[in-house]
Amino acid sequence: MKQMWQVFQMTRRMDPLAVWVMLLWFLLPILAGVLLAVFATPGDVLAGFLWVTTGVLGGILAAMIILGRRAERVAYRQISGQPGAVGAVLKSSLRRAWQASEMPITVSPKTQDAVYRAVGKPGVMIIGEGPQSRTRRMMEDERRNVSRIVPNVPVHFVHVGPDVESTKLENLAKTLNKHKKVLSKAEVFAVSNRLTSLSKSSTLPIPKGIDPLKARAPKPR
Repeated sequence: MKQMWQVFQMTRRMDPLAVWVMLLWFLLPILAGVLLAVFATPGDVLAGFLWVTTGVLGGILAAMIILGRRAERVAYRQISGQPGAVGAVLKSSLRRAWQASEMPITVSPKTQDAVYRAVGKPGVMIIGEGPQSRTRRMMEDERRNVSRIVPNVPVHFVHVGPDVESTKLENLAKTLNKHKKVLSKAEVFAVSNRLTSLSKSSTLPIPKGIDPLKARAPKPR
């Protein structure tokens, strides 16, 4: 209860409208329960009590759901624009049908712009974190890499950044899920595993001073 109160206080400070929305959703089920008690079971005290009790419980549940959603939105607004914000959303907000990592696949050391990759039923989503003018090239490079490894899988771009037409951080999960679904759950896992394994194997560095063509296994002692 203490933790929920802290979440409520944080949400109320950052989103004053949340209190009124929660109150509305708390009262609507109670009103529905009272109306059902009066008109559906007139004269039946026990049934009326149960209808009102159900309305109160439904109101509490609805208010908690609204609080959770508004608190999540506030939290995303607070981290929006910070490096790694997209990774936090990919880790916490995507459904199990998605395969994604909170770690970016490409990061610009100068600007901290990053590119993330998520695999779901719509295909492969390449997500740029930062201005489109700076992330577009990195995203195109990743598109070519994905098309080389899984050529028959659709690839989509999503930009999260300061540009007007970019997707807001709080709407990222919704944007990913609105694309048309073309892969099955088994295909999602297969594509994700193939991308992960081949991407890692293609980027493994070769130690200096070692010729991979002349390398030999160590002799047993």
